[in-house]
Amino acid sequence: METVVRERRGAGERGDTVASCLSTYAWNLRYSDLSSHSIHSAKRHLTDWLGCALGAWEAEPPRIARSMAEPVHMPSGVTVLGTSHRTSPDLAAFVNGLASRYLDYNDTYLSKEPCHPSDTFAAVLATAELADGRGQDVILGGVLAYEVLCRLCDAASLRARGWDHVTYVAIAAALGAGKALGLSQEQLYEALSLATIPNVAMREARTGALSMWKAGATANAARNGVFAAWLASRGFTGAPRPFEGPMGFLRQVSGEIQLDNFGGDGTPFMIERCILKPYPAEIHSQAAIEAALELQPRLTSTDAIEHIVIETYDAAVDIIADAEKWHPTTRETADHSLPYIVAAALVDGTIGPEQFSPERIADPKLRELMARTEVRRRDDFSRQYPQALPVSIEVQLRGGEQLGATVIYPHGHPKRPLSDDEVTAKFRRQAEQRLSHERADRILDQLWRLEDVPDISELLALFEVQPH
Repeated sequence: METVVRERRGAGERGDTVASCLSTYAWNLRYSDLSSHSIHSAKRHLTDWLGCALGAWEAEPPRIARSMAEPVHMPSGVTVLGTSHRTSPDLAAFVNGLASRYLDYNDTYLSKEPCHPSDTFAAVLATAELADGRGQDVILGGVLAYEVLCRLCDAASLRARGWDHVTYVAIAAALGAGKALGLSQEQLYEALSLATIPNVAMREARTGALSMWKAGATANAARNGVFAAWLASRGFTGAPRPFEGPMGFLRQVSGEIQLDNFGGDGTPFMIERCILKPYPAEIHSQAAIEAALELQPRLTSTDAIEHIVIETYDAAVDIIADAEKWHPTTRETADHSLPYIVAAALVDGTIGPEQFSPERIADPKLRELMARTEVRRRDDFSRQYPQALPVSIEVQLRGGEQLGATVIYPHGHPKRPLSDDEVTAKFRRQAEQRLSHERADRILDQLWRLEDVPDISELLALFEVQPH
């Protein structure tokens, strides 16, 4: 879709090309501009995101977040997923976003900067419900937020400069939320500025031993996007030149950003290019899990393993095989530990939530196997990233036999996508821990025909978890 860059009203020194480009695209995008493929992709990714939120329902961080929302009542506000409680839209976005992100099971986009685009659904759902929106409003806001977030990730790396990718999430969430809220073009500009200037996040949240904030950072970014859109809807203004000002985003945070070729008018939307995960672990481990599970049936016993060599690309080594990842003590670190995940897959023959319990993480047998594991960089694999996620695992047995497996595109990658049936099955595995089979049926029926849902609040009400 061609984007016309207009100067901001009262422009001159107040004009900002990047902000004008993004807010103008957001304003011009209509539901009728969406392709059937992008609409279907939105339904797939929202279904996946909601399932992930239910899967983490009983985890400690989501419980803490819900306890914060409980005393904040807003009768015409936004549903805390899994409850009948309504709270402020920004707080609901944080609670719901944290639950969906906690298991590291939601979708991924990989480029100069990696991200989890479905994190923006927390913001879009919040403002869509606040505005008494329909399913079509959620689809449109979601496709827009994905488009902005992924295009920013294509434009410049934040990780390389020490900042966290969730900085982009706040920007995309503000525009997606603002679209669902029905903001004007000028208000979308203001929301963009209000989300950009205050919300530059540090990469320290994702280095070394990881804490609850690994998931909280993206939820907070969604919350900040909602807050920015909400403020803008009431006439609040932000910095006039958030990106190109003398102390703005380009100079201080990202470096140069060029944006063009947005989705629409025959150009595919970015939501069609994102990865859905089959396993609840960090994205760079997905191919390694698949390779390890391919090898596992060929092992008579993991006690016979003398040495394991994992070869992969630089980003995987840097993110999930640094020094702290060899001694995980929390779920947050374990699901980002390449040696732990491979050891668990080889021993257990599966990777699911049970592999990240405190008892399993501390298992001496897994620690011993990790001690016999080596991770190496491979230049040819690094050159293939991020278009491919190549991993090769070689297992040396004590008797001299060698076993090997290589995966270039893990299952869930756009070149090997999950089927709709697999997306549905993934949702059921998590939802039916909390909801009846019949309730899950009703939810799935509405999600797969989301464009026809007249009231998003009625859909969210179906997610209320009944006490045991």
